[in-house]
Amino acid sequence: MASSSSTYRSSSSSDGGNPTDSVVAVDDRKRKRMLSNRESARRSRMRKQKHVDDLTAQINQLSNDNRQILTSLTVTTQLYMKIQAENSILTAQMSELSTRLEALNEIVDLVTTTNDQIDDRTVGINCDGYYDEMMSGVNPWGGSVYYNQPIMANDMMNMY
Repeated sequence: MASSSSTYRSSSSSDGGNPTDSVVAVDDRKRKRMLSNRESARRSRMRKQKHVDDLTAQINQLSNDNRQILTSLTVTTQLYMKIQAENSILTAQMSELSTRLEALNEIVDLVTTTNDQIDDRTVGINCDGYYDEMMSGVNPWGGSVYYNQPIMANDMMNMY
């Protein structure tokens, strides 16, 4: 800056102008430039503050979104675990029912086969009531006390 002002002074003095006027003009330009720089710095600070405010608002919005996503994830995870437990119970019940159905089918086959054999062997016995007395205490379905019991499964079955 000093070089430009000294150049200006030397050219002014060589013109034969008043050196005091040139110093005042240089001071005026310095003052205007200083004011312009201050205004530019103020605008820069305002832009920076606006940017910081925008980033803060964005942080708040993203934090809210993150909280909502975490809540949704927690609810979904709980529903998944509940459905998985129900599925395990239903799978265990299906397995138990399949086993019971196979056992019942075997009993039906056995009773059908046994009845056919008994009928063949007891052709002459039925007439005196002996067969009816002999078969009165026999349950043709195997005599199981569990045939009318409900099927129960619980979450403890999942541990094995």
